[in-house]
Amino acid sequence: MFTLPAINMEATGRNIVKMRQNAGLTVKDLQIFFGFATPQAIYKWQHGTAMPTIDNLVALAMIFGVTMDEIIVVDTNTRAQIGA
Repeated sequence: MFTLPAINMEATGRNIVKMRQNAGLTVKDLQIFFGFATPQAIYKWQHGTAMPTIDNLVALAMIFGVTMDEIIVVDTNTRAQIGA
């Protein structure tokens, strides 16, 4: 049996908000950067109801000047188990 770490989506969303604000960017700025028609995806990331795709995480890390590991919060208390 393997134990896999779980991403804490809400804490990751809070990180995105904090890093966006620290970079002096608005949600609209990110919307324009990503070429999104609406800001809904960014709001979902920030609220922890959705995660950015890997490509978008790479872009966020570049925009914020951090690594993807600094954006993503891994919850060590909650783990998903797989296997038999």
